[in-house]
Amino acid sequence: MTVKKKEEIELSISDMAFGGKGIARVDGFAVFVDRTVPLDRVRVRIVKKKKNYAEARVIKLMEPSPFRTNPPCPYSGFCGGCKWQFLKYDKQLEYKRQHVADSIEHIGLVKDVAVRPAIPSDLIFGYRNKMEFSCSDKRWLLPDELGREDIDTSFAIGLHVPGTFHKVLDNRVCLLQPDLGNKILDDVRTYIKNSDVPVYGLRTHVGFWRFLMLRHSVAYDQWMVNIITATEDRDVVQPLADLLMEKYPRIVSVVNNITSRKAGVAVGEYEILLGGEPCIKDKIGPFEFEISANSFFQTNTRAAERLYRTVKEYAGLSGGESVIDLYSGTGTIPVWLSDSVQEIIGMEMVESSVADANKNCRNNGVSNCRFILGDIKECLPRITKKPDVMIIDPPRVGMHKDVVKQVLQMAPQRIVYVSCNPATLARDLAMIKDEYTILEVQPVDMFPHTYHIESVAKLERKLSAEK
Repeated sequence: MTVKKKEEIELSISDMAFGGKGIARVDGFAVFVDRTVPLDRVRVRIVKKKKNYAEARVIKLMEPSPFRTNPPCPYSGFCGGCKWQFLKYDKQLEYKRQHVADSIEHIGLVKDVAVRPAIPSDLIFGYRNKMEFSCSDKRWLLPDELGREDIDTSFAIGLHVPGTFHKVLDNRVCLLQPDLGNKILDDVRTYIKNSDVPVYGLRTHVGFWRFLMLRHSVAYDQWMVNIITATEDRDVVQPLADLLMEKYPRIVSVVNNITSRKAGVAVGEYEILLGGEPCIKDKIGPFEFEISANSFFQTNTRAAERLYRTVKEYAGLSGGESVIDLYSGTGTIPVWLSDSVQEIIGMEMVESSVADANKNCRNNGVSNCRFILGDIKECLPRITKKPDVMIIDPPRVGMHKDVVKQVLQMAPQRIVYVSCNPATLARDLAMIKDEYTILEVQPVDMFPHTYHIESVAKLERKLSAEK
């Protein structure tokens, strides 16, 4: 059977692809179908045809899979925040583990690696400690909103629909954040709509209100509100800050980030403190961390502790080791390991992150960590002492090949690789598999209802590589 663009066919979904789409096969030819799960029987329309695969859109769900569940969120299926709410959580964990194992085998070409079952998140809703909502002068209408004259389509504050950059859902709630965040979001929406100051056009790049960022401290149940605007106008934003802090005592910080850049990134060129403190504090295990509006902190605080416990377990520390942590960020892993090592050196190229890392060490009474600011490709060769253990926690793009070469030249006995992208994890493991044995990999679910998965890989230098 030949699959043709625009035709309608019935398919049985047999597998799940990384990226969250279901897979069906027509005479061995792969068809990817969004918003489906294995054992679904669906009628679809082919929307894209390539040489080796096709993509299709569901017209009708003929027979639902037993793996499905009813998503509680009204925006499920339309919002880009989480795409797997309709998939039972135990199955989400199975597919995430399988994606890690398949990537290592098919991309990394490493066979028989022990990939443990994924560690689940304690919470599957309300787990995010940071949310970013975009303002837009183009609102995306849900199917039951089409044709309604009572809806203002020139305003929205919420999350993007996948595949669009200029249209935004007007989210009344997001179930991934704690409930108070939704109340704050609603009050900000009302204030902005009544302000007579225009929201930012993502195509025209004209307007004032750009983003709302909310941060939550799990340990202290406190909130930071970050209002991102295109220009500075304290007369407009200060009354909003005052309103929120008076209404919600748990809001301990309100800041205004100002950016004139066209890029859709919720980071200001400079920042104004509107009320309270410039930072909030949260804890991972016994350690406390200051979190500013633009600093990095793991988005799922509770799961971060599970992740860091795994890192420490795989590092096999006895107290006398020297450790190097590449891509050390704000120093959370070095601080976490500090009570089990002789010394640890972190490397990071973002200046503000290094400043935060040094502050986090001081605040936690940690004296055996130091941080080197700069590009790892340039900084790593300056280290003359061979570390016992190396921690590698790169961004989604993985390691630069020059860094991989330098790691192999340095030849630490053990490597712990922390990854948020199974594909780049597998690619990097392929480059070091000749000299290191991949003993096992532990997936840790930080992002329920999405296809994203963190993994920790435990590597040990081969005896043959010592010769």
